[in-house]
Amino acid sequence: MGVGAGRRAGPRAGLRVVSLVPSLTEAVAETRPGLLVAATDWCSHPAGLDVVRVGGTKNPDVAAITALRPDLVIANEEENRAPDLAALRAAGLEVLVTEIRDLPQALRELDRLLVRALGLPRPGWLDAAEEAWAGLAPAGEWRAFVPVWRRPWMVLGRDTFAGDLLTRLGVRNAYAGHAERYPRVPAEELAAAGCDLVVLPDEPYRFTAQDGPEAFPGLPAALVSGRHLTWYGPSLAEAPQVLGAALRRAVHGS
Repeated sequence: MGVGAGRRAGPRAGLRVVSLVPSLTEAVAETRPGLLVAATDWCSHPAGLDVVRVGGTKNPDVAAITALRPDLVIANEEENRAPDLAALRAAGLEVLVTEIRDLPQALRELDRLLVRALGLPRPGWLDAAEEAWAGLAPAGEWRAFVPVWRRPWMVLGRDTFAGDLLTRLGVRNAYAGHAERYPRVPAEELAAAGCDLVVLPDEPYRFTAQDGPEAFPGLPAALVSGRHLTWYGPSLAEAPQVLGAALRRAVHGS
């Protein structure tokens, strides 16, 4: 039976899991500590996670992962490269690949991973996340662009999880209709896009008060937590409050 084909009665005894996605690492570790045997160098939550590190999301150490003989490797179609996942499967490992482009899909995929694939009880934090976003009132109404990289400048385009969260908070992404999901757009074009706000997360590029806002003088800059904007896991429960506060602070100063 393939992963996710049906509900398990409970977690398999001695289940060994490797996660190649930081947000999914946190989701598994918070739900059932001890299942994870390895994670990437970028898996920073929960704090104090003590597992083997197997490289980055884009360059995992396939040989090291294979040597650990995990029962399941967790990946994501956007964060991980298809050749690496193919190599893991060729080594005889079971790989679960998530696809997450918006909030409803994130909630479904988390349930598929935790409940159906791993046989765990649905965690309370997942219910809390669903409730936190249900019927959420927008924090305001702004037109914005959202850089995710610098040198070159790249922004959120169409069909992204982070873009969907921002839409629910009242942010209209100026590049939501772009043909690319993460288009490269010169800073001069961004500054002239007629936006009310620039949203600057601290990952994947670490924008700060000293690195980012100065490129768009006169435009309010919302410095937001990248974990709350781009991670699909326990942080989703507090993300509406954290992100909404950052947006309002940028515009209104409080």
